[in-house]
Amino acid sequence: MSDVATAKRPKTGWIGPGRLVLVVGPSGAGKDSVITGAKAYCASDPAIIFPRRIVTRPATVNEDHLSISNCGFDEALRSDTFALWWQAHRLKYALPISINTDIRSGRTVVCNASRGVVAAARMRYRHVISVLITARTDLLATRLEDRARDSDGSVKDRLERNAIYAEFSADVVIDNSGALEEAVNALTSLLRYRGA
Repeated sequence: MSDVATAKRPKTGWIGPGRLVLVVGPSGAGKDSVITGAKAYCASDPAIIFPRRIVTRPATVNEDHLSISNCGFDEALRSDTFALWWQAHRLKYALPISINTDIRSGRTVVCNASRGVVAAARMRYRHVISVLITARTDLLATRLEDRARDSDGSVKDRLERNAIYAEFSADVVIDNSGALEEAVNALTSLLRYRGA
């Protein structure tokens, strides 16, 4: 299933002045692990926020999110309580509307998202940074096989889905094929940098 991303462009202009950092990439690249590491390093900085996304799947030890039913998700969508939302792998994902308050307050908001939602985010937020976490194809397959969540679908389908985004161009690319700490340090440095 292809991603479906939506965002309403505000009538008064883009939401800012804070930054929305969208951490994207293929399944198995280690996005959650890299984000978790950066979150630990930035724990004492109130200007960097890591909101939990909303997913129509139970949370796990490796993926900390707010779980919601399909009906609950649809009701929240009708109530306009999501900042952004998308579909992938027969699941629905969303970012909470509370990120708008943080961004208006000048904070940096860091979210695990889909490459398919980046264009919609750029229509809504003044400062969007897309960070592509990637890894070698053989590592992606091994990590997906090791993870083996029933709700993920087949490893083959998830790897093939990556081809949809072959033309995607990120603002920053972090290769997570090596030591996790290197990828964590790269993301942390980006988040702490206030020059742009």
